Amino acid sequence: MVDDHGVRLSRREEEVATPAAAGLSNAAIADRLVLSVRTVESHLYRAFAKLGITSGSDLARYLPRSTPGHSRSRAQ
Repeated sequence: MVDDHGVRLSRREEEVATPAAAGLSNAAIADRLVLSVRTVESHLYRAFAKLGITSGSDLARYLPRSTPGHSRSRAQ
């Protein structure tokens, strides 16, 4: 993901940031993505620093919006 200012989040940072922007807790994100809570915290810390924000509620304005018929989730 690249925002209007050229800031690039890694795929994993965006994958962690998306549910954080929706209000999920770090523990819930860790459970959903099969990661440790500490790993989720690390990804969010880097994403916040790259975007110049300090809270999960600020993430929503930086994440791309899903379009009808397009899913960002991967088939498993």
